[in-house]
Amino acid sequence: MKSGKNFRLGDKYRGASRWGGVNVWKLGRVLALVGAAVLLAPTAPYSDPTEEEPTLGRIDRDYAEAKRALAAKEWESAIKALSSAALRDTRNADIQSYLGFAYRKSGQLEPAFRHYEKALALNPRHRGAHEYVGEAVGDLAKAEEHLAALERICLLPCEELEDLKKEIDAALSK
Repeated sequence: MKSGKNFRLGDKYRGASRWGGVNVWKLGRVLALVGAAVLLAPTAPYSDPTEEEPTLGRIDRDYAEAKRALAAKEWESAIKALSSAALRDTRNADIQSYLGFAYRKSGQLEPAFRHYEKALALNPRHRGAHEYVGEAVGDLAKAEEHLAALERICLLPCEELEDLKKEIDAALSK
C-alpha cells in the first residue's frame, strides 16, 4: 500500500479498472449503450411477424417442402406436405394458414376456411390468415372486418394490410 501525501483513496483500485490499456469502466458503458440501441432499434416489418416460427423449415422437412411447393404454386404437393407437418405440430398457426392458402388456391374453399379458422383460433393476430380470409371470403363486410383486424395488428403499414386493401379496392371498383 502506498503511503505519503500523494496517495488518494481510490488509487489502489484505479489500476484494476484498466485492462491492456483500456479503461474497462468506459468500455462497459459503451457496450451497454450499444446493446440498448440494438434492442430498442425498430425492426424491419414494424409489427408482428407473418410467420411465427420462420426457422421451422430448417427443422421440419415437410414444412420446408411445403414452402417450396407454395413458392412453385404446386398446391396439391403443398397440401400433402403441410398436412404431414400439421400432424406433428398441431398448435402451429403458420401451418394452418398455409394449408388454408393452398386449399384456396386449389379451388377447395371449404377446407381453406376450416384451416384459416384454426389458424386464427391458435393466433388471433396472425396477419397472413386475416389477409387470406379477407381475400377469399367473397363478402365485402367480412373482408372489411379482417381489414380492421389487420389495422389493429399492424401498428405501422404491413404487407398483408396493403394487399387486403388493394383486394377490397378492386372489388369496390367492379
